[in-house]
Amino acid sequence: MVTAAPGEDRSPALALVNTRRLTAGGEIDDLAEPGGAAGWLRQHGLAAAVPGAAELGRLTDLRRAVRELLAALTEHRAPDAAALETVNTAARADAAALSLTWGDGPVREWHSTRPGSIDAAVAALARDAIEVVSGELGPLVRPCEAHGCIRYYVREHARRRWCSTTCGDRVRAARHQRLVVEQREGSR
Repeated sequence: MVTAAPGEDRSPALALVNTRRLTAGGEIDDLAEPGGAAGWLRQHGLAAAVPGAAELGRLTDLRRAVRELLAALTEHRAPDAAALETVNTAARADAAALSLTWGDGPVREWHSTRPGSIDAAVAALARDAIEVVSGELGPLVRPCEAHGCIRYYVREHARRRWCSTTCGDRVRAARHQRLVVEQREGSR
């Protein structure tokens, strides 16, 4: 099981981007197969049906577009126009209305007119991506600094530089190994 990057619990769009990652064993894509994509969508409360090839393509296209938005945000540049269009089109895929619920206080939630559909899932993810990039989480989004990692996370602590303790441990181990080699070569 993969440890969620900081912020994934607050943003399904960030979790979507991190469904593709690199490991020592190669690339892992949680959305490569319809069953895996269906499980991921259910885990995030987004859809009940197993997506077909076309729906899976929409989901992976959205993931690619959201990744471009996050990269542009962290690199302080304008995103690719096609990525913007993909996200905006996806956000309009489902007619949804903002609703207010009241538990311990006011909570605003989007409610789909077609809950459980892939349109509702794609639209919810796109709306979340728009909220992240343009909202309070946007300035906190960072790419993991570990070599070979392509995940993003929300930097909630000023000293955090990696998406997980695994990436941090890998960086520290590599740094230690470099120092050992440099010391060994320096003593010759």
